[in-house]
Amino acid sequence: MRHVPRPLPNPYAAYLRVYEPLAAFPEGERAGWAAYAGDATRADRLVAEHRTALAGVISVPPRPVPTEEAVDAFVLEVDGLVHLCPVQSRLRSWVALGQFRDGLPDSLLHAFVPPASLERADADHARWGQELAGSDQVVLRILTATWAVPVPWFVPFTPGDRVDGEVPVDEPAVVHRTRMSAARRRVARALRTLRLNLGELEMVDELEELGRWLEEFHARSWVELDYAGLARLLGPEVVAADTSVADVAAAVAALAAGDEEGAVLTYRTVVDRWSAVAALEHAN
Repeated sequence: MRHVPRPLPNPYAAYLRVYEPLAAFPEGERAGWAAYAGDATRADRLVAEHRTALAGVISVPPRPVPTEEAVDAFVLEVDGLVHLCPVQSRLRSWVALGQFRDGLPDSLLHAFVPPASLERADADHARWGQELAGSDQVVLRILTATWAVPVPWFVPFTPGDRVDGEVPVDEPAVVHRTRMSAARRRVARALRTLRLNLGELEMVDELEELGRWLEEFHARSWVELDYAGLARLLGPEVVAADTSVADVAAAVAALAAGDEEGAVLTYRTVVDRWSAVAALEHAN
C-alpha cells in the first residue's frame, strides 16, 4: 500500500478574507479565474500555502518572500455566482516580513533571515512597486492574525453567520461568513456607538481601520472569518462552545442601550478569553 503523508498542520493563525465576484477582477483575468474556480478545492488551500511558505523558509538561503505570485485562490459559489479570494502569497509575505522586522534588533533578526535574503526581498518589493506605479492599487484580500483573533474582527458578523458545516476538514473549525453590505453596516453601527460612548480609544481606531479596508472591495463581496489553525489549538469542545461573535455584539448592544457596566463586563470576557489563548505562544 502506498504511504500517503498526512497534511501539514496549519499554523496557529486566523484569517479574515474577502471573496469578490468575477466582475470585480480586470476583464483580462476573468476567464482565467473562472477556469481556475472549476478545479479549486477549498480543503487544499491552507495546506498548500503552508507547504510553500515552509519550503521557502527552510531553503538555503531562506526565501521569506516567493519569487513569483502564485495563481491561487479560495473559491466561494453563492447562488450560482463564483467569488474568489486570491491568496496573494507574495504580497502577504512582504507584509508579514515587515511586521516580523518591527522592533527586532538586527542581530536577532539576522538569526532568522540572513541580510542577503532581506536585501533581496526589499529589492523585489521596490521593483514590484515601481511596476505598479500609475495602475490601480493592489488591495490585500486576506488579513492574518497569529495566536488570537483581534476583537474588531468579530464585529462584522452575527452568530447566524457561522458556517462550519461547509468546511470539508477533519479537524475543529470555526468559520463565519456574511455579505459585504451586512459587514459594513455592522462595523459602521458599532463605530458610531463606540465613538459616542467611549471617544477615541485603540479599539475604535482598529475598528475604523477595518471599516476602511472593507470599503476597498466590490459591494457584492463576501467577508469570511476563519479560525483555521487556532481552532485546532482551541480543541473541539472550546470550538463548539465559542461565543465570541455573540459576546462582542452583546457588548456593543449594551453600550448603545446605556448599560456601560454590562458592556465592559461582556467585552472583558472576550478579551480575557483570547488573551489566555495568546499566552500559549510563550508556553513551554
